[in-house]
Amino acid sequence: MQGESNLTIAPRGKDSILLVDGMALMFRAYYASAATGYIRRTKAGLPTNAVYGFMRYFWDAVQKFNPTHVACCWDLGSKTFRTEQFAAYKGNRSEAPEDLVPQFSVIQDVMDSLGIPNISAIGYEADDCIGTLATRFGTPNMDVLILTGDHDMLQLVSETTSVIIMKKGHGNYSVYTPQILMEEKQITPAQIVDLKGLMGDTSDNYPGVRGIGEKTALKLVLEYGSVEGILNHLDKLSKSIRSKIEADLDMLHLSRQLAEIRCDVELVCDQEACRLELNHAQVAAKFEELEMASICNWMGVAAANE
Repeated sequence: MQGESNLTIAPRGKDSILLVDGMALMFRAYYASAATGYIRRTKAGLPTNAVYGFMRYFWDAVQKFNPTHVACCWDLGSKTFRTEQFAAYKGNRSEAPEDLVPQFSVIQDVMDSLGIPNISAIGYEADDCIGTLATRFGTPNMDVLILTGDHDMLQLVSETTSVIIMKKGHGNYSVYTPQILMEEKQITPAQIVDLKGLMGDTSDNYPGVRGIGEKTALKLVLEYGSVEGILNHLDKLSKSIRSKIEADLDMLHLSRQLAEIRCDVELVCDQEACRLELNHAQVAAKFEELEMASICNWMGVAAANE
């Protein structure tokens, strides 16, 4: 296809929207390539290894899951409503690598060139934007697919929303529906939040109930159904478990709040604006600019000079 022609990805059955966890893809792409010791750069010295890797992950998922619509969600700074609730939230994380930082704006420019909306909201994380859009767009006429590497997203699984967890290597995924989540982990999406409230999350740096790990948390949730169910049956718990919960009751409730993905963020994102239609000339020009013309080949986009 030449020049200004558009390519619309052919739908498979009813419409579907792929909600991309941009942060997860960028960090995965950066570290996968940086581990080799080689950082891809333009002639001007701009690092582009994460951008290149992102496109490989992203386009592989587009080809495999064939969405009719796409939106890409991003964090917007480190301060969110969660850091206001708990100052140490994610406080254990190091700064992003120097070579990665400029690539966040570059990949968002790339998404713009693909006609894909970049979605973010002040005071919220990409997860909350994804949760909000999944709730908004998931209907009997539209399936939602969430592309991420973050297992916390499994709480968003529903009859209209599937979560695609990227595994090691390209093209390796675990796709979760409510049925698969129950078969594999014996829990419902809502119970993931209860688990996190009890056991905490070392990655996000909130403690949950001190002394209760994953095994005990899962046992309690399976037996009593939820945190409320556990608290209503404290008299049936062992003295040790009961005393731990009672000592950390406030942190239990706070940790559960921190774990829960918000689905009510005020976002401007029109469904039709997410329709996946590629303007070949625009896409090719962007990848020529980034000295990544090879991407055009495996995207099926005519190079700018053809």
